[in-house]
Amino acid sequence: MSITLTPAAAQKVKDLMSQPDQAEAQGLRLQVVGGGCSGLSYKIALERAPDEHDNVFESEGVTVYIDPKSALFIDGMQVDYHESLMGSGFAFSNPNATGTCGCGTSFTA
Repeated sequence: MSITLTPAAAQKVKDLMSQPDQAEAQGLRLQVVGGGCSGLSYKIALERAPDEHDNVFESEGVTVYIDPKSALFIDGMQVDYHESLMGSGFAFSNPNATGTCGCGTSFTA
């Protein structure tokens, strides 16, 4: 299992985890859910602990939780964070995606 956070993505996660309303967050959950323009979408959330069967690892000082089903779709993915005048957000570079939609958060595998 290999997921990489870029330094920019890791710093953004750390900044979010330092917010007072996220005081109990210990890690970042990356998940694949059904939906979006292309059929599958990425979901990210801060969580206090992994679930029993999660893959747990660290990237750039951030603990990452991935459920076994999602792991099938995102092994080898890189997560980045971009800020620009047009907006900001996490960007996903997934070698398992065979197609993506224009919004960049939905894919087919």
